[in-house]
Amino acid sequence: MSIPKAYLEHVAIWVKDIHWHIRFFREVFGMEMREVQGTAEEPLQYWTLGGMQFMSKPDFEGPEGRLGHLGVMCEDLDAALAAARRFEVEQMPQGFNWLSLPDGLAVEFIQACPASAVRELLAVNARAPE
Repeated sequence: MSIPKAYLEHVAIWVKDIHWHIRFFREVFGMEMREVQGTAEEPLQYWTLGGMQFMSKPDFEGPEGRLGHLGVMCEDLDAALAAARRFEVEQMPQGFNWLSLPDGLAVEFIQACPASAVRELLAVNARAPE
């Protein structure tokens, strides 16, 4: 049996100063906006091209609990969810494709379109010499 492939599409973190994080990731890594919830001037959430999602939480304190969730791009969403449900996971209120792992880690399962894009991205060798 072939296990469908997947990759980490984004990491969601709570941030106290969302504008600082937007500037940092844009100016240091060139990660431009992919999507915004709210407005660019007052974003509630902000996604970058490059896999970051910032969730504004101005009252956030401390280093613990910063991770919101992992967004995993799946070659076959249904197969990945079926495989995941064989483990101790619970569906979350966000929807059928959101699961909570026993330690509380939230995982958002996302269907890749086209599905072949997952294998193409996984074939990239980030450590290969130019």
